Amino acid sequence: MPHDAEHPSSLNRRERRKLEVHTRIVEAAIDLFDEYGFVETKVAAICERADIAHKTFFNHFPRKQDLLREIASIYLGTLLGDIEETRKQPGTTRDRILFFFERIADKSEAAGPMRRELVTEIVHVAHETHSEPEQARKLHGSFGSIILDGVAGGDVTDRYDPETMIDMLMGAFYALVFNWANLDDFPVRRHAMSSARFLADAFQAEVFPADAAGIEVKETAD
Repeated sequence: MPHDAEHPSSLNRRERRKLEVHTRIVEAAIDLFDEYGFVETKVAAICERADIAHKTFFNHFPRKQDLLREIASIYLGTLLGDIEETRKQPGTTRDRILFFFERIADKSEAAGPMRRELVTEIVHVAHETHSEPEQARKLHGSFGSIILDGVAGGDVTDRYDPETMIDMLMGAFYALVFNWANLDDFPVRRHAMSSARFLADAFQAEVFPADAAGIEVKETAD
């Protein structure tokens, strides 16, 4: 179901029916895109899979690209959920960064080859749509929460501006997804975990032996 849809219990019978058809279209499209790719999947095939009339499709989506925009929004919601789940993980910021990139690797390896094409199309749509700045702000804030949680907890370094670290974290994620979507036989897990370790090492606060032992270090006079 589209992530921003109203709760069905708040809708009347006609609205619930419309939402149910809308959801069937989106789910049918995602299944077909995964099987045959975005380009090869025709609107007629989506209508057949969703068991709707051809005209009904265009009552919900003026173009196939508009359907893709909605799927992009759903994927964004899933990504934001993954980041929020990452924040809830026990341990340090280092542990959470490793958890997040491993999760991305798991999902990438589980996806079929046509999902790569779908992700590429979603990226193209994101650059065309006027809602991209809003999506960028949501992602920036969500990724930023991982860094800011670590700054507040004291296990992320103060050597760099938090905004710089947020940009590096987002950049590593984007590069990983872009390469996975566009390069055949891309070793996504190896690159994901290598990026995670690099970022975790770079962001980790410096801990001196005395600090680690809880011993106060006193300055001595010359």
